[in-house]
Order: sequence, then structure tokens, then C-alpha cells
Amino acid sequence: MNLVETIDTPVGSYAPDFEIPGIDDQVHHLRRYLEKFRAVGVISMCNHCPYVDWYLGRLKNIQAEFSPEGFTLIGVNGSNGDRDAKSSLENMKAFAKGHDLNFPYLWDSTQDVTRSFGATKTPTAFLIDANGIVRYKGKIDEHPQDASAVGEDYLRTAIASLLLGQKIDIPQTEAIGTTLIWRN
Repeated sequence: MNLVETIDTPVGSYAPDFEIPGIDDQVHHLRRYLEKFRAVGVISMCNHCPYVDWYLGRLKNIQAEFSPEGFTLIGVNGSNGDRDAKSSLENMKAFAKGHDLNFPYLWDSTQDVTRSFGATKTPTAFLIDANGIVRYKGKIDEHPQDASAVGEDYLRTAIASLLLGQKIDIPQTEAIGTTLIWRN
């Protein structure tokens, strides 16, 4: 395993701003999303992670459910495209089209954004309020392989609480998933 220094962005601190390309060939700025939306969910993800595959339907449902209330998800692929061709921008475009993603999918080719957020696994969720403060980070829910299972839906509950102006009861969980592929 290749250990890489990351910056742990704690809950309650400012999310690191970023400017990175998306599969739409546009540059995406977190600051612009924060100006437009009441809340933003950044999901560290990649094309080859089985956990991401298990969660894609739920992530698309979260986007559809909360987007009318001023929320958006943003998928960020910080996996090393040099060591894993599946993580290239062209393969991200095919992945997004094949899975009919309903949220932006961005490529962190330098891995700087992924390191700044402190993501080490895919998927990892970061919920950010309109002021740029991280309000939740961790796993999406506690039942990755079974979307119909009963259990804690951490991200969905955190989004609902934030949009209602309520306290988020569980602001952080330990992410589960596939370890990111880092550059040497």
C-alpha cells in the first residue's frame, strides 16, 4: 500500500476550494456551487470501485430527492489515472454515460483536491453548507451491498437536517470502501 500524506479537513472547518475539470469539459469551482446551492455533497469516487457501483443508485436518488431543495452532489475522481487507465477522463465520461449520472463528475488528476479533503477511500461523502463549512463526512450509509436494507442512512439524514436548519446528530462516520490509488 502506498501511504500518502493527506490533510484531514475536519467537520466544522472550511472545505478546500477547488477548480478542476469535469466530464463536460468545463472547469468546476466549488465556490460557484456554494454560491448557487444551499448545500453541496462532494463524493470521492472512481470508476472501478465496487462500493461506488453499489452506491450509484442511492447517490442518484439522493440527487433527485434533494436537488429541488437547493442541493447538489459532485462526484470527484481522485484515483491515479497513470496507474489505472479506468480512471482517465475519457473513461470517466463513458462511466457517467453508462450509469446515467445525474450529477457532475470531476477529475482530480493531480490528487490535490482529494488529499485536501482527506479522502482515502471511495466512496467518501463530504456535506458542505452554503458558507463552505463541512457539516458531515464519512460513509453514505451502513448497508453498502443492500440498498433496501434497514439501517442508518447517514448522508441522506445529514442533508435533510442541514436543509431544515437542524443539528446533524451524527456528523462523522468512518468511511468504508476501496482504498484510493495514489501517485508515487
